[in-house]
Amino acid sequence: MSNGSVRVRIEAAPKEAPAKTDDVKIQVRDLCYFYGKHRALDGITMDIKTKRVTALIGPSGCGKSTYLKVFNRMSDLVPGGRVDGKVLIDGRDIHDRETDVVELRRKVGMVFQRSTPFPKSIFDNVAYGLRILGVRDMSTLKQVVEKCLRRAALWDEVKDNLSKSALQLSGGQQQRLCIARAIAVGPDVILMDEPCSALDPTATARIEELILELKSEYTIIIVTHNMQQAARVSDETGFLFMGKLIEFGPTEKIFTAPNNPMTESYITGRFG
Repeated sequence: MSNGSVRVRIEAAPKEAPAKTDDVKIQVRDLCYFYGKHRALDGITMDIKTKRVTALIGPSGCGKSTYLKVFNRMSDLVPGGRVDGKVLIDGRDIHDRETDVVELRRKVGMVFQRSTPFPKSIFDNVAYGLRILGVRDMSTLKQVVEKCLRRAALWDEVKDNLSKSALQLSGGQQQRLCIARAIAVGPDVILMDEPCSALDPTATARIEELILELKSEYTIIIVTHNMQQAARVSDETGFLFMGKLIEFGPTEKIFTAPNNPMTESYITGRFG
């Protein structure tokens, strides 16, 4: 180390043989992603367990959000984007030609960095995906909307104002509404890209509590710059740097006894 900088050799986490256990939801094998000729992700191999919270950490520009968008193929929408390697969800290759991308995105929901409520009522926001899927029965819609708002810890705050515009909710409420909207269509996996970065500490605490509750039903992958948040909510953590997966394992071990000195340097704030 010189002049406060950290010089370490970048070595990706070792590749593992495909897991054969039932608790693995997503298998990633030698995944690369290219923006044109630029390699944004470089040979990532990882098993993501069912009904666990997996955190992705690393400095800005390391590939975390790009990696997240591969899981529901939002990466397909990037001009010049290209994937190599495999991503299997429940044993099925999501990049297979026969994959129904609409169904994949129903199965793999996403919550973005900034809340993105539609300019519609609270009720219509949650019911939106169901209506797209063809659900028209109002009784069914009401039941699902209430269930999802309860799961998102928002029902008691909005139950008397479901016709109110979602845009009138606070930032924290809007983010919980977006989570309710994501789970309304019955996903198995929820992707969260910096879901608390625009929220105050109180709203952040509510979202973190919600994440811990939701993992009993969903596999959750969260991108976060907040080391404390990753330590609080995740079961496993992956550290990415310059498109490589440097280290991946149980969160407690990553934060207390990482194998790679680069992981330790990042977590202790020596760079990033």
